[in-house]
Amino acid sequence: MIYSFLRVILRILFKLIFRLKVIGKENVPDSGPVVLCANHTSNLDPPILGTPLDREVHYMAKAELFQIPVFGFILTKLKAFPVKRGGVSKESIRHSMKLLQEGKMLCIFPEGTRSNAGGMGKKGAASLALKGNAAVVPAAIIGNYVPFKQMTIVFGKPLDLSEFADKGSEGLEHATEKIMSTIYAMKAEYENKK
Repeated sequence: MIYSFLRVILRILFKLIFRLKVIGKENVPDSGPVVLCANHTSNLDPPILGTPLDREVHYMAKAELFQIPVFGFILTKLKAFPVKRGGVSKESIRHSMKLLQEGKMLCIFPEGTRSNAGGMGKKGAASLALKGNAAVVPAAIIGNYVPFKQMTIVFGKPLDLSEFADKGSEGLEHATEKIMSTIYAMKAEYENKK
């Protein structure tokens, strides 16, 4: 109930403040386990990515963010769960797997941190998707969160990572490369259209 209310409010705010444009929303499956993978540029990425979708989206977020007044409250109500700095804990992985087993959608930023934007992706997203038998939807967040300048979100078609299953660490690396290269290609394509 609170999630739905906040989603409507944030949809309006993002549309007004960032002139948010959404492309490819139909590429996100209506049901079943999904790992939504996107580039990471701002602490606003999770809500701006999830609010255009009609399904609830669950996120990993830095534990420190939950200590920020109001923002921490909103994060909790937007289905975020805390991850301690220095790496994803076994508890976070278990929680993520449970969400996927329940057929829910999990958003992960394979870059890990905003400071790694454009860098090598981490293997956690691919690992969870393969173990959780989840669809992997790439998403590109385009723009710099400048008020009244357009932000764009592009949702790509689900990626087939089945060729990387049961290939160990090397397979996860190649799966991660496929995810990240798809995100960067989508970002470049739509930036060039501006």
